[in-house]
Amino acid sequence: MEVRAHTGRLDELLHEVRRQMSRGAGADPRPVLEWLGHQIGADVALLGSEGAVEASTARFPRRILPPLEPTLARLSGGQMAAAAIESGALQVRLEALGPHAPRPVLVVAGTSAPTREAASLVSHAGGLIALLDRAQDADTTFRGYQYKARQLRFAVFSALLAGDLTLARRMTTGAVPALLDAARLRVYLLHCPPEDRDRLAQTYQDGSGYHGTGLMVHCPAFKEHLICLVAEEGADGPADRPTDRPTDRPTDGAADGPADPDGSGAESADEAGGRFDAGPGGEPDADPHGSADGPERPQGQGAVLRRLVRENPLYALGISSPYPLGATAEAYGQALHALAAARHTPERMAAYLGRTPLVPLLPHSEAGSWARALLGPLGSTPRATLDITRLAVTFPRSAVARLLDISRNTVSHHLGRVEATLGLDLGDVRTRAALDLAFCLTGGQPDGGLGSETGFGSAGGFGVHGVRPVPTLEELFRTAPAHAWAREFLRPLQDTRGRDLHTTLRGWIDANTDAQRTARHLGLSRNTVRAHLRAAERLLSRDLLTTGSGIHDLVHALHITGLHPED
Repeated sequence: MEVRAHTGRLDELLHEVRRQMSRGAGADPRPVLEWLGHQIGADVALLGSEGAVEASTARFPRRILPPLEPTLARLSGGQMAAAAIESGALQVRLEALGPHAPRPVLVVAGTSAPTREAASLVSHAGGLIALLDRAQDADTTFRGYQYKARQLRFAVFSALLAGDLTLARRMTTGAVPALLDAARLRVYLLHCPPEDRDRLAQTYQDGSGYHGTGLMVHCPAFKEHLICLVAEEGADGPADRPTDRPTDRPTDGAADGPADPDGSGAESADEAGGRFDAGPGGEPDADPHGSADGPERPQGQGAVLRRLVRENPLYALGISSPYPLGATAEAYGQALHALAAARHTPERMAAYLGRTPLVPLLPHSEAGSWARALLGPLGSTPRATLDITRLAVTFPRSAVARLLDISRNTVSHHLGRVEATLGLDLGDVRTRAALDLAFCLTGGQPDGGLGSETGFGSAGGFGVHGVRPVPTLEELFRTAPAHAWAREFLRPLQDTRGRDLHTTLRGWIDANTDAQRTARHLGLSRNTVRAHLRAAERLLSRDLLTTGSGIHDLVHALHITGLHPED
């Protein structure tokens, strides 16, 4: 009977341990101490490695601890394993826990020495507390590793966004991600509940903290976005060495429509195993007769993401065209626009609807002169202010603050300096669109970009020393290629099933993208305006509402179509 009772007590102790391990909230020794004190009729305390009481039963007599400090120091330091001491009317048992010094110490104080059975329960309880503590340490280490791995992946992504492959390699020396050996990549932008991002990144993570030949990166600016960089293996295989900037950048001619139009998915064997990498030999589930560049081609990693979207109604996926690694920023921009369209389709998946961008269609020399004249006053502006400004003309200020891990007030301070220098209001959407165009034309540098060898005048548009006057933005936009681009950009709005989306979009831009003001001006409800904007996102394949990264193209297209083309 005594053996059965002892076994029953140990089962109760193990049940408490299982309960704590299953809840995933960290080890808590207090329930174990309470249980032990109740079983042996004594008071119990757990002293941490620093000698302070971490937990105890309610009536534990802490006054007995100061005289025990020499013995406690020897136990914690590993010179002793256990000790029994008499302290006044109390019998005190001390037991060191764990293998590594400084060790925590379990202190049991009672009116009588513990029986053999009680001493056994103390040892069992101490051992389980030590296991819980080690499990807690392992969990802390694991979470720290995951956090650092997530930071490193974001750092690699940031270097790729800047086109600096050398920096990406230098920051990962000794564990360079396989993605950096690829010739090209696609960006798959997954929209999912924020709490799913950690689970997905950990599920498909390999032992190096990467994802095979891909990377899953938490977007710090938009909590619902998981940025997935997927190596695009062409017929020639991976690149032998990285390139600093793309030399064979593809045209924006990606296939239209959903990423997996037949709905078959054609998952590969690696999906069932929970891997995010197709492994050696390339992509076993690829269609050998399909186009190498077609976004609908089933891939090992892409198929995993498509399957996740099909199985989760709250998910959506935007897919870029393939790009050289040095052009990751362009691929990411495409994925943003594709995701905006995908969220309004039944499949919740879309590849980027390719259109030629505006920048290369503008006259090079004149456009470069205009951009440098506009940005010229920023020549002595600190690089950090320029970087923040370039982000803030595209994304909301709160998103920029989260992206750079700075306060929104700091972002506003930097932008205030730029506004004062340029004499412009960055709260105006047309101003932001013009600045963004100028940054694109100059490569982000006030004195760089197209035609930089040509002299230029002031921002007012008049020349210096007989040099050809600096053109205005309207003059650049009156060119025939710009008008052709604008007409093609807005063409999808013609099929709107009776809804005048063009008028809504123009009113929205005139109202500085304020849906409420737009509604009042047009005599519509705010919900109707937003419904029109969502429909326009799908038709134009541009993100207008989530990140706002597609608004500038809309501003330019409407501006151009309102001008008379040059003869």
